Amino acid sequence: MSRLFALLLAALVLVAPLAAQDPIAPIGPPAPATTGAAAAPQGPGITLSVNGGDGRENLGSALEIALLMTLLAMAPALVMTMTCFTRIVVVLSFLKRAMSMQDLPPAMITTGFALFMTIFVMRPVVSDIYDDAYVPYIEKRMDWREAAGIATGRMNQFMLAQTREEDVALILELSRTPRPRTALETPFHVAVPAFVLSEIKTAFQMGFVLFLPFVVIDLVISSILVSMGMFSLPPVVVSTPLKLLLFILVGGWDLVVVSLAQSFVT
Repeated sequence: MSRLFALLLAALVLVAPLAAQDPIAPIGPPAPATTGAAAAPQGPGITLSVNGGDGRENLGSALEIALLMTLLAMAPALVMTMTCFTRIVVVLSFLKRAMSMQDLPPAMITTGFALFMTIFVMRPVVSDIYDDAYVPYIEKRMDWREAAGIATGRMNQFMLAQTREEDVALILELSRTPRPRTALETPFHVAVPAFVLSEIKTAFQMGFVLFLPFVVIDLVISSILVSMGMFSLPPVVVSTPLKLLLFILVGGWDLVVVSLAQSFVT
C-alpha cells in the first residue's frame, strides 16, 4: 500500500507542472498561429450581424428585415383598423342580411371583394406614402425617423378625414390627452380608435338605409299572405325572390359600390 501511494504521489508531481502550463492540450499537431483580434470561425455555423446603418441614420439591413416581418405579421390588424376595410365589409354583411341571404354570396367572396375595394380606395394614400417617404428613404435622402413621420402623418390625415369630431373628443377624454390645437396634430394612438369607432357608426347608418326597402317588401308580403289566410307559408319564401328582382332591376350592386367608394375622402 505504501508503495502504491508513493507511485501516485510521484505521478502527481510529474503531471502538475504540465497541467498548469496547458490545461486543455489538443491531441494532434499544433494549430497554426492566428493573427488579428480573433480567429475566423471554423466549420458550419450561423453568424448574425446587425449594423447601425449609415451616416444618415438609416436602419441596418437586419433591422429592416425584422421590421418587415413584424409589419407582415400585423398586416391583418392594420388593414382592419387603419383602412376602409371595416366599413365595406360591415355594409356588405348588412346587405346580405337585408336580402335574407346570409350565406350568399359566401363570406370568402365578400371578404375578398372588400379587400380589393380597400386597395382601390387606399391607392392614393399608398402612392403618397411611397413617393414622399419610401423613395426618399431608399435613395438615402432622409433618415428613417423622418420617413416614418411622413408616412404616419399621411395615414393620420386619411383617418381623421373620415372621423367625426365627437368620436375624437371621446377618445381624447378617455385617454386624458390634451386637446390638440389642430386636427392634424391629433396623436396617432387617439386617431386609430376614433377612426374605427366612426367607421362602425357610418357602416351601421348605411346598413339601416339598405334595410329600409327590403323591410317594406317583407311587410307587404306578410300582409298579403295574412289577408289570404296563408298562415303556414313563411313570408321569406315569397319575399326573397322579389327582393332579388328589385335589387337586380335597380342595379343594386352598382349603387352599393359607388356609394361605398364615394363615401371616403382620401
